[in-house]
Amino acid sequence: MILFVEYPKCTTCQKAKKWLDSHGIEYTDRHIKEENPTAAELEGWHKKSGLPLKKFFNTSGVLYKNMELKNKLPDMTEEEQYKLLGTDGMLVKRPIIVGEDFVLTGFREKEWDAALLK
Repeated sequence: MILFVEYPKCTTCQKAKKWLDSHGIEYTDRHIKEENPTAAELEGWHKKSGLPLKKFFNTSGVLYKNMELKNKLPDMTEEEQYKLLGTDGMLVKRPIIVGEDFVLTGFREKEWDAALLK
């Protein structure tokens, strides 16, 4: 089963959800603000994804900018970054889709096609 982690008011998440539904892909929906991913979940997803950890941060978000994370992240350990991401769902890039053997952040249709329409 696919886990779809989203913020329902996010237009990108809405597009991604519409894409999943239009392709008949079953998923479990999870509201990122109401049920923020834990540091341990984020660490597992990061390792499974093969992506740079920065790809898990919502770099265009207000909270990211207000906390001046662009300047702080380079000096933080991965452990510190996982803990920080685990404190507030609005820091986390969305949507996140977690499958058995992949994790994708954001919605880029070509990546989703390749991972989900094999």
